[in-house]
Amino acid sequence: MSVTVTLQDADATRAYGRALAEVLRAGDLVVLTGDLGAGKTTLTQGIGAGLQVRGQVASPTFIIAREHPPVARPDGSRGPTLVHVDAYRLGSLDEVDALDLDASLDEAVTVVEWGEGWVESLAQDRLEITLQRPRGGALADDDLDDAAAGERVVTVRPVGARWADVALPDADPVAG
Repeated sequence: MSVTVTLQDADATRAYGRALAEVLRAGDLVVLTGDLGAGKTTLTQGIGAGLQVRGQVASPTFIIAREHPPVARPDGSRGPTLVHVDAYRLGSLDEVDALDLDASLDEAVTVVEWGEGWVESLAQDRLEITLQRPRGGALADDDLDDAAAGERVVTVRPVGARWADVALPDADPVAG
């Protein structure tokens, strides 16, 4: 069953990503869909923070894929690696295959921006997340170009048996 949440800004989007990270584990595929500026990378930054990975999670547009290894936790354990992929510039399924994402899929949480129609064959079980950022609305003209301003509507659709009994975050995690 899909979950749809409205997030007030970039900070709330990151917080929701952290909440999603709590239910993610190695082997999970997350496919992100949304227009430019909708918050795909912002959500992934929250996922990275929640997984406690090293390195700045930034848009991998020009390098296509980035791997963020986990940091050691106080108890010595480590979470999964985050593999962050931007499929925007890919032009064929052969280019997707060349990334060899299936080689690390079992050991990492793999998040693919612009992945719809490209990576679903990698895993029967996945989260398909659509981000929408309404333009205009209540935003002042000065805020239209501010990447942090404005609400996002996030729809999380679980696919496959892996998600049958997983409670997905369903509320704005920064709301009181």
